[in-house]
Amino acid sequence: MDQHRARGNGRYGPRPAPGNRAPQRSPRAGRRRRKRRNWFRTLVTGFCTVFCLGFVYLSILLPALREGEARSTAASVPPPALSLVGGGENNALLEGICSRNAVLADLESGEILAEKSGGERMYPASLTKIMTAVLALESFPDVSRSLTVPEDIFPALYEENASMAGFQPGEEASVRDLLYGALLPSGAECCLTLANNAAGSEEAFVEQMNQKAKELGMEHTHFSNCTGLQAEDHYSTARDLALLLRYALQNEEFRQAFTSLRYSVPPTAQHPQGFTFYSTALSAAEGIEISGGQILGGKTGFTSEAGLCLASLGLAGGREYILVTGGAPGDHSTEPYHLLDAAEVYRRAAAL
Repeated sequence: MDQHRARGNGRYGPRPAPGNRAPQRSPRAGRRRRKRRNWFRTLVTGFCTVFCLGFVYLSILLPALREGEARSTAASVPPPALSLVGGGENNALLEGICSRNAVLADLESGEILAEKSGGERMYPASLTKIMTAVLALESFPDVSRSLTVPEDIFPALYEENASMAGFQPGEEASVRDLLYGALLPSGAECCLTLANNAAGSEEAFVEQMNQKAKELGMEHTHFSNCTGLQAEDHYSTARDLALLLRYALQNEEFRQAFTSLRYSVPPTAQHPQGFTFYSTALSAAEGIEISGGQILGGKTGFTSEAGLCLASLGLAGGREYILVTGGAPGDHSTEPYHLLDAAEVYRRAAAL
């Protein structure tokens, strides 16, 4: 037994000769190798993670962020003004009309075809409500939103003998109801309801009206109220109002209301059966014949200082025109000279 062990036979087989022994690996060296392997795995995993996240960001998130930023920028920047061009090469179209101020322009191109004292200061009367409607639509994109007609606006309106649509104090009405009420029967209570809800007060809303006028390039316009009631510092020009109307008609909701003959308000607590109002412009124009033309829509205005005013959209000879007139003689009890002027101008334009 002792001799067998001396020849190098151990318990588990022959022992290697001293010169042929395999190098011994220490526990510390093993730990270093494991650390290197773990570090390499971590590096590869991190690289793959960064690569995948970068791919997702560049291909999905970045385009979405850029699109959202573009939408946000577009929403915060007001639309460019739709300028009017030309100086009225066909002023004969306006010869002999009763209105003191007038501008006729092509709706699509913005070219002014004729004007009569178009840059002269005039009182806009209820043509003001075009701007009120524009700002209301831009303040309330959801026209189905319900608003309450304030009670405290009525005493002053009654005292001013302002035109009304028929809403009652405390009545619930949608933005669309109030929009039609402002444009068709020229309801002052509709304008004040929209203004108070959009800006907190009529004064704050009027500031927005003047800012919008500036953005649109209405250089000779200043508003002091949202209804068109007479005031010395409440003025515009036929040219500025034509520019405003052209801008407003780009909004489909506005155009739909502007060209409607009637509108029915759904039932409310104050009006269980609902009620209907009519366009003052289109109602008065129903009996006026225009050979080769048609008044598609309009907004009337009147104060004793402003005279009879009209902003209208007409079709003549297959083209759409906008015509703004002011300072026509008469009142609500006389012939509608502002509408007779419009009929004559569109009749002449159809012959171009």
